[in-house]
Amino acid sequence: MSQDSFEKGLAKRRKVMGDAFVDRALSQADELTMPMQDFVTRVAWDEIWNRETLSDRDRSLINLGMIAALNRPHEFKGHVRGALNNGVSPEEIRDVCMQIAVYCGFPAGLDSLRNAMEVIRDDT
Repeated sequence: MSQDSFEKGLAKRRKVMGDAFVDRALSQADELTMPMQDFVTRVAWDEIWNRETLSDRDRSLINLGMIAALNRPHEFKGHVRGALNNGVSPEEIRDVCMQIAVYCGFPAGLDSLRNAMEVIRDDT
């Protein structure tokens, strides 16, 4: 993978997650953790998110379900912000959380909605 892949991934990451989120992640990286930031940016954000078959909006909806199923609340909150940036409405996020409740269990759906509401309230 090249520096070009990192730059293209970084542009997509900033578009979806917002500059503040990305700047915080990169500013906290050090010699030990920067390789992970590089890897995530090149592979997830360039190789996957820059594919054209699915829209960013579709990818955001998919990510919310998968990240909730994996019980990763920190990542979930970040991707709620990304979903909002990609045009997903708060009502659609609520309904994703209801779908999570049915397929992953009510505790997962309730936690997801609680986490989503923290982000939605902060952004409004």
